Amino acid sequence: MQFSRDQFLEDGYVILRQVIPPSQLAELRQAYELLVERQKEIWARERAPDDPPGGVWETHAQPRLNLGLLASQIDAQTIGAVEIWLHENMQGVSSRLLGVEDAAVTEMMLMCNPVRDHETGGHRGWHRDFYPPHTAPLQAYADDILENGPRYVQWNLPLYDDNVLWVVPGSHARLNTAEENAAMDDDARTPLPGAVQTHLAAGDGVVYILPLLHWGSRYNARMRRTIHGGFSEYTTHKELPYLERLSPASRESFHRWNGRSAQKFEQIEAALRAVVDGDGTVYRSNLDRLHPGRGEKGRLLSTIFLSKSAKRIHHLKSPNFDRLPQQERLWAESIHPMTLQWGRPLANRFTHKEADTLWARFKSVDDLLQADEDQWAPGFQGEETRYYFDQVPAELSVEAFVATF
Repeated sequence: MQFSRDQFLEDGYVILRQVIPPSQLAELRQAYELLVERQKEIWARERAPDDPPGGVWETHAQPRLNLGLLASQIDAQTIGAVEIWLHENMQGVSSRLLGVEDAAVTEMMLMCNPVRDHETGGHRGWHRDFYPPHTAPLQAYADDILENGPRYVQWNLPLYDDNVLWVVPGSHARLNTAEENAAMDDDARTPLPGAVQTHLAAGDGVVYILPLLHWGSRYNARMRRTIHGGFSEYTTHKELPYLERLSPASRESFHRWNGRSAQKFEQIEAALRAVVDGDGTVYRSNLDRLHPGRGEKGRLLSTIFLSKSAKRIHHLKSPNFDRLPQQERLWAESIHPMTLQWGRPLANRFTHKEADTLWARFKSVDDLLQADEDQWAPGFQGEETRYYFDQVPAELSVEAFVATF
């Protein structure tokens, strides 16, 4: 695969041809189609009383498989659906785009066509794949990308010709323009100014940097089977019943990624413990261990991520956890290594008293990330909240946070 990483960093995406070698395409289609049939059986069993016989398969605008949730269904006939993620044209390319030696696969999914046309473009229009109150304001992402490069790259790799995805070049490293906001407020399901439609032949791929503005346009009943997911330095794969069916090199990769991520888990705990102890020097040192070579903007983004982790740990250790809003409980339990969230396994490392101290120290960061009135910006997932969607307050920095210890 030949490409310019500099151009990728500028545009926020790159289209690559014949990522899937033509000689492997038919076999890969067969492997994924078997998994589709197995998933359809599961959805049929799980359907709600008022659902049609096929459940999700018949009702959803974009039925989607998650190979992590289908791990027990992966066998000798379908193992190719996993192996493609380890191919040099995906894993090797992702490593080069991220600027790391050994990128780890995160979620492995497959996007399918709906049973019926969805003229409005499915479940959402133009969007960025994150919710700032859940992670960080857009400016924190953009500053980190410009200073250090991306932490995560996402793939669309169609098994059949696919032109559903549109992107706005360069939008990964800036805020929305006034023109874009006006267009999305008017109709978020039409092409934005300067948008590019990705025309992908079967086996081609598009790789993009979150938080790039993108849109999955009209979802119709035409056959669609598009591999979807991403790569980062950190990952987590809890259950790997299919491991023995992988090639030795692929098997070793999963072991290596899980081992490296376990080390990062320990470093996250060490960084949080330094905050509990009020030791700014150790905290800064652990930030550097988490992301070697990243600059001040990168350390600030990690601090914002860790403030969310502190809040979730505090929630999970609270005796009133079951009374929290459902969304807060779901966020607290979720594991998302790219944003340094490790859910209950991390919370279990802290006592109730330590969790209280941790949140008391990080609350100053959380307070600065909120306004006095509800905030909103077009192109994001989620609802209005007090958290800023775009800007990082000028007074928020790692040094200012450490000074509060």
